Amino acid sequence: MIYVGVSACLLGQKVRYDGGHKASGFCQHELGRHVEYLPLCPEVGVGLSVPRATIRLIGDVSAPRAVVQKTGEDLTEKLEDFASVRAEQLAKLSGYVLCAKSPSCGMERVRVYEENSNANVKQGMGIFAKRLQKMFPAMPMEEDGRLNDPELRENFVLRLYVYAEWKQLAENINKGILYAFHARHKLLLLAHNQAVYRELGRELGELDALSDEFLETYICRLMAALSLPATRKDHTNVLQHVQGYFKQHIDSSSRTELADLILRYHHGIEPLSAPLTLMNHYLKRYPDAYLESQSYFQPYPDDLRLRYGL
Repeated sequence: MIYVGVSACLLGQKVRYDGGHKASGFCQHELGRHVEYLPLCPEVGVGLSVPRATIRLIGDVSAPRAVVQKTGEDLTEKLEDFASVRAEQLAKLSGYVLCAKSPSCGMERVRVYEENSNANVKQGMGIFAKRLQKMFPAMPMEEDGRLNDPELRENFVLRLYVYAEWKQLAENINKGILYAFHARHKLLLLAHNQAVYRELGRELGELDALSDEFLETYICRLMAALSLPATRKDHTNVLQHVQGYFKQHIDSSSRTELADLILRYHHGIEPLSAPLTLMNHYLKRYPDAYLESQSYFQPYPDDLRLRYGL
């Protein structure tokens, strides 16, 4: 089972400052079919009531304080400690979905106010979210609002499944297992960042022995490489590379059909799922151990239908 942290309000729990929720259909009804959630509300977790007075981030944008607007109570340390004291529980997670704009959970563009003023800039990050990111730098994190974007949604889920696989391996990892993991995600990495794939591969080849430091650096760099959605150009390069594996098996008209479908995807006429569906069809007819091992063809459950919007 894949464990995912989530702001409790996104699952429909009425824990927001106004007594409401911010239910996410994607989290509840789509991703929720495949993961087990750890729902948390840091503000309720540190003892605040529902409903409650609003909290503001105040002061230095790079290190703001979380202050209760009505009373002036400083909750910064309590919100940071909320993550720290749950380190063992949070360490089991493979990803986290956070509530946007929240002074505790927002990942970006959270308002930071000047002292004793309503003047503000949208440049902050929630106190809990910032501590979470520092504790688990490789773990995929995303905000609910950004998950409405098809590319960002697909990218988050892709990273979630890669990181979950990594966590399963990391407990008993050796050099051979690490090589196999790197090779399995070759096409996926090539679609997102060819330079990082080659750099990590070279470093693996030169490595005499694994160390905790190398493993931490490896997974952080790999997850960072996957964090930007792949472009049509990059996907097209990978698809055309894979096309070569089928040339000896399919006839001339089928090769032309596949090549044309890849170009139609490249020009935005077809979704990514179109050429991949045809390739998966050929892969069933003409099995290839290398291609069958590649996460690129099925990085997450098909019923999420994430590549239909790409």
